[in-house]
Amino acid sequence: MDSIADLAPGRAAAPALQARPLAHRPGEATDGRAFPYYSSMRVLLIEDDRQMAEYLRKALTEVGAVADHAADGRGGLLQAASGEYDVLIVDRMLPGLDGLAIIRTLRASGNQTPVLILSALGEVDDRVEGLRAGGDDYLVKPFAFSELHARLEVLLRRGAAEVPETRLRVGDLEMDLLKREVVRAGRPIQLQPREFRLLEYLMRHAGQVVTRTMLLEQVWDYHFDPQTNVIDVHISRLRGKIDRDFDTPLLHTVRGAGYMIRAR
Repeated sequence: MDSIADLAPGRAAAPALQARPLAHRPGEATDGRAFPYYSSMRVLLIEDDRQMAEYLRKALTEVGAVADHAADGRGGLLQAASGEYDVLIVDRMLPGLDGLAIIRTLRASGNQTPVLILSALGEVDDRVEGLRAGGDDYLVKPFAFSELHARLEVLLRRGAAEVPETRLRVGDLEMDLLKREVVRAGRPIQLQPREFRLLEYLMRHAGQVVTRTMLLEQVWDYHFDPQTNVIDVHISRLRGKIDRDFDTPLLHTVRGAGYMIRAR
């Protein structure tokens, strides 16, 4: 694996990984320019080194991104295949399935999510192999976070020409992601921030069963079961707001599986 020791040969690992205060506000490029989509960018970090992963997740959060983490190759591939991420950061040497195999599998399935490869293997042949496997960029360890940040900005700009999805619709239920407004049959529905995020996730997966685990990870950022009824409470509140006083219910409980939002 690419270890923390690889990041700072001959030096203690902790000082090399210490995060520094950012000189720019979240959502801005490193030169201070506004970067319109960065604040909502979803990043999947596939890295088996726990200390490295914790450092990068914290640093990415500080610049406004939402960062998820997978600690091994097989789990990372499953998460990456969901297609919910704007960019992937993939360590090359991983347990279970190496980084290049992950990228080749994604590309073969038609997944074109931009990939930044991290590796201590920095020879020309290594970099060429990574790019030919389907990687969009290749960053050699050790590296400064400012460089990784800048490279992510470049990858994001490449896709910025695509029109971002700003509205979601399920039946007569509409969500405006820019105005943060929800209406059903022309009637405004007031939601709390967590309810809005929950509904957004359900609407992005309309017609699909969404499990409790998926909701805990993607809406609450929990990667464990807190053994509480937090999901049931929020689902009940959300159902009361979007289905009450309407003839056709949209939010359904799939017993033993999870929840689904659908028009019929």
